[in-house]
Amino acid sequence: QLQLVESGGGLAQPGGSLRLSCAASGFTLDYYYIGWFRQAPGKEREGVSCMITTDGTTYYADSVKGRFTISRDNIKNIVYLQMDSLKSEDTAVYYCAAVGILRMPSVQTMCGRMASSDMGSWGQGIQVTVSS
Repeated sequence: QLQLVESGGGLAQPGGSLRLSCAASGFTLDYYYIGWFRQAPGKEREGVSCMITTDGTTYYADSVKGRFTISRDNIKNIVYLQMDSLKSEDTAVYYCAAVGILRMPSVQTMCGRMASSDMGSWGQGIQVTVSS
């Protein structure tokens, strides 16, 4: 059974940092698109950052470009989202997701298409609150 479990959320001050982790079990993250999505209260879910594990190509939403970094630990089978220079508008529930590479044409498509779809495997979500 494919399972994704997020951790590392919580409260941070504006300008601070948090690192989210997404541990995968039941499968290895080879030959997958993986991504981080978020949903703020009253807003639609949006794709934050996505990666294809075959060559490490990444995509970032404009709102987080230069502040967030997606990465993968191949040995631990974990995907990370390093979030720096946090802003109040980063407050949201964050989800990690994975989908097989044959189901998506690009990392940008993954971040766009899966924001409004439940295809693939999803974690349960974790709260990130940025507030002073």
